[in-house]
Amino acid sequence: MSTTEPVTTATPLPPAPTPGPMEARFRTIRDGGRKLLVPYLTGGLGPWTEIVRAMADAGADAIEVGIPFSDPAMDGPVIQEASELALRQGTTPGSVFAALRGLDAGVPLVAMTYYNLAFHMGDERFAGEMAEAGFSGMVLPDVPMEEQEPWRSAAEAAGIETVLLAGPITPDDRLARICEQSRGYIYGVNLMGITGVRASLGEQGAVLARRMKALTDKPVLMGFGVATPEQAVEVTQEADGAIVGTAIVKRILDGGGPDELHAYVSSLRQALDAS
Repeated sequence: MSTTEPVTTATPLPPAPTPGPMEARFRTIRDGGRKLLVPYLTGGLGPWTEIVRAMADAGADAIEVGIPFSDPAMDGPVIQEASELALRQGTTPGSVFAALRGLDAGVPLVAMTYYNLAFHMGDERFAGEMAEAGFSGMVLPDVPMEEQEPWRSAAEAAGIETVLLAGPITPDDRLARICEQSRGYIYGVNLMGITGVRASLGEQGAVLARRMKALTDKPVLMGFGVATPEQAVEVTQEADGAIVGTAIVKRILDGGGPDELHAYVSSLRQALDAS
């Protein structure tokens, strides 16, 4: 008996509202035949703004910036360690925003953090300061889709595209709603559990990517566990792009700077372009 989850046959949803600037950019890149590459790093850790520039120069299509939080429940030990270190060094949402103002990385920036920070500052102020800092999107992994309305209203008013996540066991009807409501792109999770490097990604991610592609024309990117050029190529066989986080943060924790991260992201870019 096959253990592979069948591809959904659900009827695709009607076209979504006009894409925001980040989604439009991603669609153009995808439709031009190139796979999308989105690296992640922890804000406030090491020479991180220089690394943002280096990764953009190496071929990243957008960069996710983690805003450190004291209880990052969805993150594995590497990103937890990075967040704790950044917090001990005094990193705050305000310091991340201040460091990015005027940076002009040349690619969209996407914040990834936990809702307590936005709630504490206030949704409208947080979204407004994100926009002033140059962010285009937001990922809030701890807020269910049904509870995001206060944030999403503030975000949309500020021009911030809220990216939703979907996992391998997400039911078809809920997956359809996630695909319809997500903005910018859809973040597919390759594996159940927390973030972190994996030796093997298995088949779950590919099945999820096919399910999402059957429901939407929005860009579908896959993350969690992607660390090597070979794995980036593997996840983009079915998806439009790859998200790489823990492998980058580990390099920064180990003292890697802009040159090392430029070389690493270049290796991912070259593999994707050759696939």
